[in-house]
Amino acid sequence: MFEVFTLIVAVSALLSYVNYKYLKLPQTIGVLILSIGVSVILGSIKVINLDWFHVACSVVTTIDFRSILFDFLLSFLLFAGAIHVNLNNLLEEKLPVVLFATVGVVISTFIAGSLIYFMADTMGLGITYLQSLVFGALISPTDPVAVLSLLQKANVDKKLEIKIIGESLFNDGIGIVVFLSLLALAGGMSEHGGEVTAGSIAESLLVEAGGGLFLGFLLGIIGIYFLKAIKDEPVIEVHITLGIVMAGYALAALIGVSGALAMVVAGIMIGNRLARPDMPESLKSNMNTFWHILDEVLNAVLFVLIGLEILVLGFDVNYLMLGIAAIPIVLLARYFSVFLTNLTLPGAHKSSGKELMILSWAGLRGGISIALALTLTEGLNREPILYMTYVVVLFSIIIQGLSIEKLVKRLNK
Repeated sequence: MFEVFTLIVAVSALLSYVNYKYLKLPQTIGVLILSIGVSVILGSIKVINLDWFHVACSVVTTIDFRSILFDFLLSFLLFAGAIHVNLNNLLEEKLPVVLFATVGVVISTFIAGSLIYFMADTMGLGITYLQSLVFGALISPTDPVAVLSLLQKANVDKKLEIKIIGESLFNDGIGIVVFLSLLALAGGMSEHGGEVTAGSIAESLLVEAGGGLFLGFLLGIIGIYFLKAIKDEPVIEVHITLGIVMAGYALAALIGVSGALAMVVAGIMIGNRLARPDMPESLKSNMNTFWHILDEVLNAVLFVLIGLEILVLGFDVNYLMLGIAAIPIVLLARYFSVFLTNLTLPGAHKSSGKELMILSWAGLRGGISIALALTLTEGLNREPILYMTYVVVLFSIIIQGLSIEKLVKRLNK
């Protein structure tokens, strides 16, 4: 596994260079497009030499995408994204952020799941309603990894930007809990072997989400203590934040709370302490540089993995058509989830019609959705759901990602 991961890092470095030198696209999008190209080239080897193709497939199948993302990459990526979020701005928009990340995810799950069920039934694909809702749950959370760097270049209004970023950082943890609850309903059993009830789902949400927030708060306090105590040793401080991320995420998994939410809360708290004027510039510079570089490198690794996984996705024209149909369905579900949630907000926090369009289009899907889809078993119609997820994610990152800036400029006019 270490050798394969080393190869992925090397490939991501090469593709990052090619994108910088020739494509000149945003790094995440450029690397993803290039990695898809690599998958296509590897797939075409099948025509030349079937044995070589099988070797390429065997290498890709040894990559445990879900484990790499959830057990390793996600903790660093969420912390790196959260460390640059302004806490005061986030608190000003806390109500829309919380509602978009909770109520919005649930609304999107049921709209997308219901429409996919009717579409699949029309095509005779035999996906049950609960299985369709499972797809709705895994595709509804927006991905902070995909959206953060793009929003900074799009010159989005700061209040709107904090809504999008805040929602994308927090709705991962909520989305995963909703996904696991619906997955348990589809299987008829909870994680602990008991029957799934509304009470067990509420308890799971409270324990995982509430516990993750509380753990993140404790980790943030620990980080702030060291930032205050060791102001003139930037290397040690960077090392400590690494320890907080790795040990904190492992602890979250051990005690059964949301590591994703813990990393977001800890990152925001430590980042805002770091931004205070009494903190040394050398510490700010080293910390920001380290986490920015690590964020970019791991982003490249993640999107190479997304592109390469296509190689082992079997071709089925019906599943492909369902995936294409899922694109407008997911976009529609996203728009109505933010529209309906926006109606419940007081006037000061309401978004305009133009802002709702940006909120909808900037809700990119990424690696988390794919990782969740890969956890499904064959008994839960894994193949069509995985197909839909891949098609929606690729459209989201490439088409929506490349057009966000143009959409913002057009609406601002």
